Amino acid sequence: MIGKDELNKEELRPIESWKNPEFLASPEARIVRIIAEYLEPAARFRQYNVNNTVVFWGSARIKSPKEARASLAEAEKTGTREDIVHAEKKVELSRYYTDAARVAELVTRWSKSLKNPKHEFLVATGGANGIMEAANFGASRAGGKSIGLGISLPFETGLNRYITRELALQFHYFFMRKFWMVYLAKALIAFPGGLGTLDELMEVLTLIQTGKPRKKMPVILYGSHYWNDVLHFDAMARWGTMSPQDLHLFRMYDTPEEAFEYLKERLTALYLT
Repeated sequence: MIGKDELNKEELRPIESWKNPEFLASPEARIVRIIAEYLEPAARFRQYNVNNTVVFWGSARIKSPKEARASLAEAEKTGTREDIVHAEKKVELSRYYTDAARVAELVTRWSKSLKNPKHEFLVATGGANGIMEAANFGASRAGGKSIGLGISLPFETGLNRYITRELALQFHYFFMRKFWMVYLAKALIAFPGGLGTLDELMEVLTLIQTGKPRKKMPVILYGSHYWNDVLHFDAMARWGTMSPQDLHLFRMYDTPEEAFEYLKERLTALYLT
């Protein structure tokens, strides 16, 4: 028989596994988290009819011209000579913020003029500050939607304010974030950046070189002065570790208009005719 004390016990109601935050954060649930970072963005993009993107990469450390000039003024007042030199370099780099915003604006205005909504090319970025913010800002300035694919990092404070709210996504796993950067991409443009930009750029160039994507994806390296100083692909070709033909995997441009005209020509030829 069930005793009186047992009848008075509070009813046991364990939490369902899929609602259990302790389990979902555990190593055992890693595959669940990975699948979620595939399925949730897929559902979001399907809901908002996102089929094509133009991905912008670049440093989160590049400031707008206004911010860069303010930093230089502050360094000249209170900083060391090293601080001033560093701030001057930030001012030099800030032109790429302006250019990224302009390219994104041109792409968005052109995309919005296309008659078939399925052909719309949305600007997509890594969601943070710097070049990413500039590209989302440019798309917003053109009255268009844009995507932010953020990554959870200890020093990141959140996504920039110019991303379309419904298309702001946050990832834990870098590889899932990169998957979504490339999966819908029809073109990619890399502005000056650091290790993260290089990581993304090299992975995409490797995918294209090895023929993994069935689609064609034009790649632009924006800012020849920077990229020719940082990377020496021609040296790899001379050493025989890279085919000379692979030097044609990307194009370099230095003005928003040139970059946009190339993107427009290639996207039209590849996807609109």
